[in-house]
Amino acid sequence: MKTPLSSSSSSSSSSYVMRKARLSPYLFTLLAFIVFVAILYGEDFMCIFGQLDPSNSDTRPISTTTKKYRERLPFAVGKTEEECDVFSGRWVRDELNRPLYKESECPYIQPQLTCQEHGRPEREYQYWRWQPHGCDLPSFNATLMLEALRGKRMMFVGDSLNRGQFVSMVCLLHRLIPKHEKSMETFDSLTVFTAKEYNATIEFYWAPFLLESNADNAVVHRISDRVVRKGSINKHGKYWKGVDVLVFNTYLWWMTGLKMKILKGSFDDEEKEIVELSTEDAYRMAMKSMLRWVKLNMDRKKTRVFFTSMSPSHGKSIDWGGEAGLNCYNETTMIEDPNYWGSDSRRSIMEVIGEVFGRSKFPITFLNITQLSSYRKDAHTSIYKKQWNPLTPEQLANPVSYADCVHWCMPGLQDTWNELLFTKLFYP
Repeated sequence: MKTPLSSSSSSSSSSYVMRKARLSPYLFTLLAFIVFVAILYGEDFMCIFGQLDPSNSDTRPISTTTKKYRERLPFAVGKTEEECDVFSGRWVRDELNRPLYKESECPYIQPQLTCQEHGRPEREYQYWRWQPHGCDLPSFNATLMLEALRGKRMMFVGDSLNRGQFVSMVCLLHRLIPKHEKSMETFDSLTVFTAKEYNATIEFYWAPFLLESNADNAVVHRISDRVVRKGSINKHGKYWKGVDVLVFNTYLWWMTGLKMKILKGSFDDEEKEIVELSTEDAYRMAMKSMLRWVKLNMDRKKTRVFFTSMSPSHGKSIDWGGEAGLNCYNETTMIEDPNYWGSDSRRSIMEVIGEVFGRSKFPITFLNITQLSSYRKDAHTSIYKKQWNPLTPEQLANPVSYADCVHWCMPGLQDTWNELLFTKLFYP
């Protein structure tokens, strides 16, 4: 039989229970505050942990498409296999499935990119497929893409390399659309491909710096003394509003040396205040402006934003062990060294992207096409393109002097960029 509690012990126990009850509101408040902070700043903590991840190298910026976002990313119908980096792999020859379309079948390819039409004697560059290590890319499904874009807008914003990716996407899709149900129109800086049956548009907007610059004319923009206006993203951004899938790029036009001219104020000011920043600081300024615009204008529950990394050029054959003074001209094989990184691709810019994107609270999907494209010295337009100015006898005698080692033949490498975009859009 249990001994009854004494009055003193009973009083002490009651006092303890009362003290515990009095403390519980404070505990509840504290717990509620902790939960609130976790929700409010959880993304920041994720970014911090992401930056501490030793697997984030200088050539692989932090992607803000983390596991936290995967369950709720718009357009997703599945997800990529765990631990599969689709940007790390090798090129394999595939004559059965490549090219994805024929040059002659796509009337939207610009004459600067139609290499066969302009005399390229072989087609080896068309037969390569990107194979990630340990997994496969899903096959590009034009029907799925068009259905997902029904009643929506996809827009590519950036320079001529992003325009090439835009044209590639149009070429991948247009065959499913009857001739009378599609159109392509250009309005100054904006080019719009319309799939009328789907009430969908795929668009390209010329903004090589994303910010306002003195190179914003979509036709006349070959300016060596380039100036970018600080804090001016809304100059172009007003045309991006309402877009459902937005694909940015900007890199090549920043490569004017080690410095970049930045305008404070307006291009209309009589006396202009122009300062010089390092290319990295100027680029960082643009990236921050872009991310602010995205945060204010894109709906993370309905829209997707992508950023395509730098497109490598192959202007110096000594980079891959060739002779000094040569470039991509007459190159028909790719670079075999898996660790190759050309001198034209600045690692410092990749570091800036990793730094700025790592702090983004909006899920930006990073398309890291730089390394896989760097192997493809064979895929440039070289001399096989429309020349806007007559070639001199000296140039004709030395094709290396006018070879274009920046842009890419179509069909070709940029179709792979869109396969990766397709993968990350539907299987993030």
